[in-house]
Amino acid sequence: MSRNLSTAEVSRIVGLREPRVRELVRSGLCRPGQQGRRYAFSFQDLVVLRAARGLFDSGVPMRRVRQALGTLIRQLPADRPLSGMRIYADGRHVAVRDGGCAWQPGTGQTLLDFRIDELAELVEAARNEDKPRDSDRQEQARIEFERALAIEDHDPGGAADAYAHCLELDGDMIDAYVNLGRLAHEAGDAKRAAELWRRALERSPDDALIHFNLALALEDARGVNAAVAHYERALAIDHDFADAHFNLAGLLEKLGRREDALRHYRAYRQLTGGPE
Repeated sequence: MSRNLSTAEVSRIVGLREPRVRELVRSGLCRPGQQGRRYAFSFQDLVVLRAARGLFDSGVPMRRVRQALGTLIRQLPADRPLSGMRIYADGRHVAVRDGGCAWQPGTGQTLLDFRIDELAELVEAARNEDKPRDSDRQEQARIEFERALAIEDHDPGGAADAYAHCLELDGDMIDAYVNLGRLAHEAGDAKRAAELWRRALERSPDDALIHFNLALALEDARGVNAAVAHYERALAIDHDFADAHFNLAGLLEKLGRREDALRHYRAYRQLTGGPE
């Protein structure tokens, strides 16, 4: 792949909706670069997302996809790509085949007889099983979250209600706070968005993207000094966050802090390749 891809391009190639792609990025399964306000995905990111799509299609829930792929990526040497591997689900476990060897990344256990031609039957059987954890509130919250993601584009109000239900079931579901805050902000309710993102930060205080989102909402709610503080916190966590440099520079310029503003404009240009 000669150039990095945008979220929209990755969505079309891999077959995942853009909100799902962004959620996988937030979970840490891939770390695309940034071009302005947009993600820039590499070929390795594309391989990870394509593997995730295959697992979703096999009925593996989001929690298990993140766990299995995250463990697999940590197990591999830094110079060993995923592109030569095949990743499968048998309904209960995720397994990897690399040449003649197959193993489960979650346990490291080698599989002596992993028969791929039986996977479809196993997946279908697993889907029809009654699993005790389905009654667990966290699992129910995850199911509701998946439903909210699926209807965001055509029914944002219904998606907001579903995310709120997620939080009733599991008050620590950070992704639900983040997505519900985004929907509130898009609907013009900056104060509600800020409240939700503050609650997300209570549970994940070192998430640069949530600090950035909160700063955006505070800007719209005219909390300039508070917005500056959260842009600065985002940059303390991730100094290469180009958009945080740009937005912070604009606010500092309004506050008369021209030298500080110029410093952040320079950082933004260096990160995005713009002219000095």
